[in-house]
Amino acid sequence: MKTLVVYDSAYGNTAKVAEAIGRVAGEKGEAKVVLIKDATPDMLEGVELLVVGSPTQGGTFTKTMQGYLTQQLPIIKGLRVAAFDTRFAEKEHGFGLKILMKVIGYAGPKILSVLSAKGGKKVADAEGFIVTDKEGPLAEGELERAEAWIRSLI
Repeated sequence: MKTLVVYDSAYGNTAKVAEAIGRVAGEKGEAKVVLIKDATPDMLEGVELLVVGSPTQGGTFTKTMQGYLTQQLPIIKGLRVAAFDTRFAEKEHGFGLKILMKVIGYAGPKILSVLSAKGGKKVADAEGFIVTDKEGPLAEGELERAEAWIRSLI
């Protein structure tokens, strides 16, 4: 299976998740992991699974990701798609932040919504991987969870 993983990363945590996903996808076929600023529409040629990830910033994906999804990404009718984000764990924050996080949401589901609107075929709900602080690091076991998640999709 040919997989393309496109991601944006603010502090390197989302990049680590994307690389783990790409490494496992590469075990099952061809996989390419691309930072959003280097992604081009021609990279979709022959791709069977598109995985897109971003850190959650203000309840959504990064501005760079927004530009890619709305301006560069062509119609992807029938292409299998999945999305992920990096985020804080709700349970480790106070009541006010928990409520805010539930109201404004996360990047992954919003990415998946755009991919679906462009014709992508959702293969799973968006997945969130936990960072312990704004700049990270990833919580213990999150890279292994990312590997298990992508294995379940291919």
